[in-house]
Amino acid sequence: MNEIGSVLAWFRGTDNGTFFELIKDLAVAALIIVLALVLNRLTRRLIRKTARNPLPGTTASTPGGFPLNDTVSSVLSRVLRYGIFIIAGIMILTIFGVNTTSLVAVLGAAGVAVGLALKDTLGNIAAGIIILFLGSYYRGEYIEFGSYSGTVRSITLFTTILETPDGLYVSAPNSSIWSGPLKNYSRNGRRRLDLAVGIAYSDSIDTAFRVMEDIITGEGRFFKEPVPQVLVQSLGESSVTIVLRAWTSAADYWDVYWDLMRDIKAKIEGAGLHIPFPQRDLHVISLPERLP
Repeated sequence: MNEIGSVLAWFRGTDNGTFFELIKDLAVAALIIVLALVLNRLTRRLIRKTARNPLPGTTASTPGGFPLNDTVSSVLSRVLRYGIFIIAGIMILTIFGVNTTSLVAVLGAAGVAVGLALKDTLGNIAAGIIILFLGSYYRGEYIEFGSYSGTVRSITLFTTILETPDGLYVSAPNSSIWSGPLKNYSRNGRRRLDLAVGIAYSDSIDTAFRVMEDIITGEGRFFKEPVPQVLVQSLGESSVTIVLRAWTSAADYWDVYWDLMRDIKAKIEGAGLHIPFPQRDLHVISLPERLP
C-alpha cells in the first residue's frame, strides 16, 4: 500500500505537461520497438526469399548469382538483427534524454581494444565473410589450397571444414585459405583428362594413334566439344610419349581415369606395341695399358 501511495503522490506532484511528455516518450519508444521487430522480420523474410529465388538468370550457388547459401543467410540475418536493435536502442535512449554521444564513443573505444586483442580471430571472420559473399567455394565442392585438399563439408565465419579423399577431417582457418591461391576442381563442371603412355622407339606411332582414337570412340563419357586430341608429348630417353587429351565432367573425372588406366595397357600390348623399361646405352672405351 505504501508503494501505491508513493506512486499516486508522484502523479499528483507531476504537472500535466511533464506527465504527457512522459506518456508520449513511452509511446514513441514502444512504436520504435514494434517497428524494429517488424523490420527484423521483413529483412529475414527477404533474405530467405532471395536465397530461394536468386536474381533472374542466375542461381544461388553459381558465380554471378546472389551467393546466399544457408551460412550466408544465417550470418546476414544475425548481423541485420543486431544492427536494427542497436539502432533502436540508441533512438530510445535519445528520446529519454540520455547522452548517446559519449556512449557511442565508449563503445567505439572498447571495439578498438577488442579488435586489437582479437586481430587474428577478426581476420578469420573477415576472410569468412569475403569467401561467403564472393562464393569462392560452396559446400560439396572439391578444393585445394596450400598443402591441403578435400571436399568442403561446412563453411563458418571462422573455419572451413574439409573431408579428404581418405576420410580425414581438416579444419582450416578462413584466413589461411583466403591468403593464398585456391583451386576449385568442381566449379567449372568439367575437367580435361590427360592420359600419357610411352611406346618403344621401334613401335609405330600411327598404330599408337589408332589405339588412342579407338579408346576415345569407345568412351561415352568424353565430351564431343572440345574435340579430343592424340598428340606426341615428348621424345624421352627410352620411349616416345603419346598423350590422349579429352574433356569429361568433373563428377566423372576419376571414374574415367581409373577405368582407362586399367584398360590402356592391355590395348597397347594387344596392338603389338611395347611399353619399354627405362634403358641406357653404355659405350665401353678400351684404354691403353699403363706404361711401367
